[in-house]
This record gives sequence, structure tokens and C-alpha cells, in this order.
Amino acid sequence: MKLSNAALAVSALLLSAAPALGHDIKAKANPSTSAPFDLVETSIRVDGPHLVFRSQVRGLAGSERPAATGQFAGAPVYAYVWPTSLNSGDIGFARDQGIVALAATFHPDFDDAAKGAKNRDIWHSHWVVLAPDAACGGGLKVRDIPKDTKPKVPETWPGVPLLIDSPDYPPQFKGETVEVRVPRAAIGAAATFKFDGVTAGLKVNANLHAPLLCVDAVFKVASGDLSLPGQVMGTP
Repeated sequence: MKLSNAALAVSALLLSAAPALGHDIKAKANPSTSAPFDLVETSIRVDGPHLVFRSQVRGLAGSERPAATGQFAGAPVYAYVWPTSLNSGDIGFARDQGIVALAATFHPDFDDAAKGAKNRDIWHSHWVVLAPDAACGGGLKVRDIPKDTKPKVPETWPGVPLLIDSPDYPPQFKGETVEVRVPRAAIGAAATFKFDGVTAGLKVNANLHAPLLCVDAVFKVASGDLSLPGQVMGTP
């Protein structure tokens, strides 16, 4: 399934109340996918007061990074992404704005940390709200904030015209795995939610117009079809 179609499938899934069997997601290795992005297992588990977002790849996680271009327009981004069935209201935006995902990202050309801090040239985490957009190579974009509007945003919103949050959740890389620990108290989420795993390249629009940040290339989807088959089973 192409991601553009998968994006629509996810949107439909988020409207469904049907329960899913909780489990992690395993995928077969694919030699045609670059080893640092070839997902073989994705999970989100409850660890006391934290949720641990974890992905395992075939190669050395985090070792492949985009080359700097020297400018913001057209700048590339590499990402390990966990799309979820969380609501955008759970992470501090208005409700029902799109597909909520946690992403561990690397981009050498710009900073998008909260309160003016620096985060270029290091792996760092974001919450993003994704929406389908046929103008993007991967069929999805980070939802734009229209000019002259003032939507509800989290305290750690970095001030860019996107539904993106920059909490201080440093990704941890160890061999073939990447993990991000998220305080459960930081999201107003239900104890149970669905998830998937994706590795992808994003790109800033060369014209700096909406869509400003596109999913440009999908390296691999853990489920194969972005159906969110994983499920977190926690306690309230």
C-alpha cells in the first residue's frame, strides 16, 4: 500500500471504536532498505511512570544522517517515527487535528527546540500531528498552522507554523535500537492506545510555503500498511 493511501486508512482507523489485540510489531528484514532504517521490531511499553517507545533495525540505529545543505529551504530530516491513535488534544493541541506521532529526528540545517534552544546536528524528539497531503512525496505532512491564526499549542511548542512540539525527551541509541522515554503524566491519554513504526525522510518545502514540512520518502513501515496493529496495554 502506498503511504498516501495508508494515511487515509489511518484516518479511518482513528474513527473506529473496534478494539485490537495488544502486541508489539515484528517485521521481516528487507535488504533493499538501508540497514539503519530497516525496522524489524517496534514496541511501546509501560515502565512505571514512563512509556518507552522503542524501535529495532537491522543495522546501527542513528548512524545514517542527512547531509547539511546550508539553508532552511529544502532542508532534509531523517526520523524514526511512532504513529499512534492518540488524540492531538492528548499532547496539548486542539482535539482531532490529525495523526499524532512521536518522532526521533535529525536535521543539520536548522533548530526547532523549545524556547530558542539549539537542537540541530543532534538526534532529538518531537510530537508531530500528521495529515494527508497529496503534494508530499510520502503522502503526509506535518499539519501547517495557517497565517494569522493562534491555535492551542503546548508549552514547549517551538514557535514554528506547524503542529509540532519539542519536549525534552532525548532519544537513546544502543546498537540496533532507539528508545525514547516519555512521562505518562505528560500526555492526557487513555491507558490503552494503538501504534505503528515508521522510518522516513522529511523535507522542508523549498519555497517555504504550505505544506512546509512533508514526509518526502518512507523507508519502511513496521506493519507494512500503517494499520497501527500494536497496542499499549496500561493501567490508568
